[in-house]
Amino acid sequence: MTVCIVRVGGTNCDAETKRAFEDLGVNVEIRHLNELVKKGTLLEYDGLVFPGGFSYGDYVRAGAILAKGFVAKLGRDLKTFVEEGKPILGICNGFQIFVEAGLLPGFKGISGYPEAALATNFPSGFRCRWTYLKHENAGRCIFTSRIPKGKVLRIPIAHGEGRFIFAKENEAKYLEKLLENDQLVLRYCDEMGEYAEGKYPLNPNGSFYDIAGICNPEGTIFGLMPHPERAYYGWQLPDWTKTGKPPEYGDGKLIFESTIEYITRKF
Repeated sequence: MTVCIVRVGGTNCDAETKRAFEDLGVNVEIRHLNELVKKGTLLEYDGLVFPGGFSYGDYVRAGAILAKGFVAKLGRDLKTFVEEGKPILGICNGFQIFVEAGLLPGFKGISGYPEAALATNFPSGFRCRWTYLKHENAGRCIFTSRIPKGKVLRIPIAHGEGRFIFAKENEAKYLEKLLENDQLVLRYCDEMGEYAEGKYPLNPNGSFYDIAGICNPEGTIFGLMPHPERAYYGWQLPDWTKTGKPPEYGDGKLIFESTIEYITRKF
């Protein structure tokens, strides 16, 4: 299998993401958006990843320029990619791109306009810290199939605009849809799995309902603010020296393993 990692100016987490996939034996190609447009090779890949960073400097809004550019230039191929059930993963800036492009929450497929937003953190400011996340999905999300429901993960965040919100008039309705469709994947919590309930710093950005990651109704598009590629190896953990020796891997590995398992099984 071959996974494509999309980059443009400002992308800065592509190498780490590539290394995680390669550690599991996957062929990975990092491709600039312009190269994908010129060669028309998007549909040749088995999976698509939009990594973290600050695409095009995150001018206007985080992820907005790349979202509109990708849909405008490769929208038809993207639609086919989605219809074929190929996995699309968005990490941090990738999640922001998905929301801006109308890929997530995806209540009506690719909506063409945002149904949610990833707004400026509250309290405001860039947040770079380790967080605890509770896995909420009952099996819909193919990216977390190897993670038991209710398991607490430890994965870091690094963003300035990660506050997941719906328009106030849609909050109750859209949250009910997320729950009914099994689209809710990760929520911020404490070490014991108790929900953050919006309290800082457990909820580092003020996200509605402590939401840290969601998938589309089919479970094949997943966006999350935390960085699993930064919690892939045990030596990346911030406190491993207290135990004398790091574990071989961190919790982020489970997301990459789940993705590969799905591609292997389906294609």
